Amino acid sequence: MKAWLSTLALTAALALAGVAGAADGPPSYPNQMEGDVVVRDFALTNGEHLANARFHYTTLGTPQRDASGAITNGVLLLHGTTGSGRNFLNASLGGELFGPGQPLDATKYFIILADGIGHGSSSKPSDGLKGHFPHYGYVDAVEGQYRIVTQGLGIKRLKLVAGTSMGGMQTWIWGERHPDLMDALMPIASQPVAISGRNMLWRQLIIEAIRNDPDWKGGDYTAQPTGYTRALPIFQIMVNNAAVLQQQAPSRAAATTLYDQWVADYAKIVDANDYLYWFESSYDYDPSPELEKIKAKLVAVNFADDLLNPAELGVMEAAMKRITNGRYILIPASDQTRGHQTLTQAKVWKGALEELLK
Repeated sequence: MKAWLSTLALTAALALAGVAGAADGPPSYPNQMEGDVVVRDFALTNGEHLANARFHYTTLGTPQRDASGAITNGVLLLHGTTGSGRNFLNASLGGELFGPGQPLDATKYFIILADGIGHGSSSKPSDGLKGHFPHYGYVDAVEGQYRIVTQGLGIKRLKLVAGTSMGGMQTWIWGERHPDLMDALMPIASQPVAISGRNMLWRQLIIEAIRNDPDWKGGDYTAQPTGYTRALPIFQIMVNNAAVLQQQAPSRAAATTLYDQWVADYAKIVDANDYLYWFESSYDYDPSPELEKIKAKLVAVNFADDLLNPAELGVMEAAMKRITNGRYILIPASDQTRGHQTLTQAKVWKGALEELLK
């Protein structure tokens, strides 16, 4: 019974983080459709190229147009490191955001859920290039999202760009690289500085575990390596708060069982190259030098019990002083928060979104 419960807990957590595999299908929304933008020669900022790069997206709702034909109700939502755009279709997100009368009512907004490069149904190492896939960064991911919005959907201005975790970090990049393309920005569970300290140390543990797995073979494996998966539970440990982990593992034996089940489940659902690229792709992330370029109204939301974005570093207070129209909201820890994973609980933070959209 304990093993079954731990499997269910990991499946739920991974689904909320954006990894496919939830037992129940997500709800559907008005005019839900999927599409791709294909770029024949996609040039990355590091000089590498990807032929026939595919950028996948899901849209909800119907575009509204002004007299000139321009779409006026576009909203772009960006997912986290282990996710895809379909992350937002989960009940704890879409069920709180996209319904009638909710902040992003899909009968009023044209919602774009983009799969970042390396994720979901966009081009990624596991499609065939494996370790020879070009080494993309967050700026490249934003460029792919930009191609979806402008080239694929023909949108010249968005009502909102918002994202969670990695998507929150990419929201900062959007505000700097395309300052005239949106009315509002909402980065959630992120900080506008290069990843370092504790946040980089746990990521480096995963990176090194993959690169030093003897079965990884430089990324050219034919069978999935599994040795590195014994390090992957650090992800669950870092993104959940102490209360959640204590509830899941209330004794030494329960903690051991939970850890073993996490490892077994990761081995079933994770591709080593995809996972490696996810965590290495933050190498170019550092919006701190150009925060003054942000023009849109910005509300940044973080959580007091988030180990990945520790409030005590004072990063956000310093950043807000440099943004003309910025506000920072720190949601205190409570029985409703889950550490970093509070980002999956829109009921906790959607009030800030409602205020921003007003």
